Amino acid sequence: MGSPKAKNFWESLLMRNAHNSQLNIQGGLGGLIAGISISEGQTFLMPFSLALLWSVSRRPKSAFFWGFFALLVSHRWLLFLHPLDWIGIPSFLSLPLTVGIWICLGVLSGFLVSLWALIGIRISEKAPFSKSARFEFDLSYAVLLSSLWGLSEVVMAHSPLFWIGLGSSMLPGNMALAALARWVGAGGLAAIQLIIGYWIWQLSLSLKDWESFWKKALIGIFCLLSAHSSGWLLLLDKDAYSSLPVAIWQTNIPVREKFLENRGKTIPVLLQKALEEAKNLSASFLVVPEGTLKSNQKLLSPASVDFLSGGFRSIRAQQRSSILVFYEGEDRPSEAIDKHRLVPLGEWMPTLFGKSFPGLSAVGGLHPGDPSRLLMWEGPPVATAICYEIADGFALNQAVKDGAQWILSVANLDPYPQSLQREFLAIAQLRSLETARDLISSANTGPSGVVSAFGEKKKIFPAFESRVDLVDLQLHDEITFYTKYRELPLIICLIFASYSFFFRQKKNS
Repeated sequence: MGSPKAKNFWESLLMRNAHNSQLNIQGGLGGLIAGISISEGQTFLMPFSLALLWSVSRRPKSAFFWGFFALLVSHRWLLFLHPLDWIGIPSFLSLPLTVGIWICLGVLSGFLVSLWALIGIRISEKAPFSKSARFEFDLSYAVLLSSLWGLSEVVMAHSPLFWIGLGSSMLPGNMALAALARWVGAGGLAAIQLIIGYWIWQLSLSLKDWESFWKKALIGIFCLLSAHSSGWLLLLDKDAYSSLPVAIWQTNIPVREKFLENRGKTIPVLLQKALEEAKNLSASFLVVPEGTLKSNQKLLSPASVDFLSGGFRSIRAQQRSSILVFYEGEDRPSEAIDKHRLVPLGEWMPTLFGKSFPGLSAVGGLHPGDPSRLLMWEGPPVATAICYEIADGFALNQAVKDGAQWILSVANLDPYPQSLQREFLAIAQLRSLETARDLISSANTGPSGVVSAFGEKKKIFPAFESRVDLVDLQLHDEITFYTKYRELPLIICLIFASYSFFFRQKKNS
């Protein structure tokens, strides 16, 4: 038999391993719930997922599992890239490549969340409260870490990757709280979600102390009611200064079919029919999804109505994905704006040893356009987003600040399932709330329709159907607080929380 000291050592080790395993399970479960909340639009689940994240935030490894599983579940639509044989990738490589991309993004997400947890640990080492896993309720600590997360989401949204953050997870279920985006933007909403999750976690820690529990519960409920009331006030309808009937063509032409020879011949014919339908509907203009027209393609006959179409054009032997403006009576575009944010691997590959590579897209390599998303044409000025450029609120808010009166999103969301369309619509609602602008979406298989300046899905076409239909575009000229000042409120919160936290630490030292 071993000595009592050795026995105590092994018992302590087993208990520590069991505790760590429990934390890993909590982190993974929280990530699964977060992924379901984002992908299925189950808004009410996210605060409970974040409460689980806070509960493991003292252990970066467990926080890694939260980020890893949150992305795997919310971005599982990436698996629908398979098969990739239509862009020349052998079938035996297609599935491993697709799964590999999915897993790598999950690892990256887990790393970022664990990094956030590690920063929290370093900050809490300076804390004037207990350094145990169950430290006392500290609002300044929660606001500090939540503000850091919110600002990080804004930076990530400006990167080449398509990140779906906590900000849009409030939609579509909690419009009142999401309306605070008019003040604080997507990053601010992410911070609010984290603070709510922190409150729920702290309530769970106070269950044995009913006096503390009810005190925290009442304060939190009061803050939630105040925040929701403020949001509802922001949603009070303000009259548009003008409105236009706009036609949308949802082509329902899958990407895998678009480059087939027979489809290449039918698309121009279908476009002419869509233009005639738009004219018969007395539309002011028609909008058409991303990538509908081939590079420098000429219409079969002059346009019967103005229209804005996704397509390609070549400039100095550089191919670009663009929104092309055709005016009535013309068969070639007169104006254009090019996609700036290209999909890594899909549309853009890094230059290696002085050689450029075409990427995995069927159209070959693309080159980026100017960063500005403002398109000035003969119609009302518009902030444009081609495909997942809609995730970058910074560029669209700048275009609105520069004079855009509405937002146009053209996309190609095939071959992805409807879960991505739900996520895409949530982001579209968030962009409308931030900017107080109507947003028209035109996508090949959906979502197509209009989201009002108040985040309401006013008319969304059924997915995976071909149709041309009218929507009512309301034009607004109000500039929101967030569009004017961007992340300033979040930065101020970060500064004040840092000051409060470290001032008390110094005072108590």
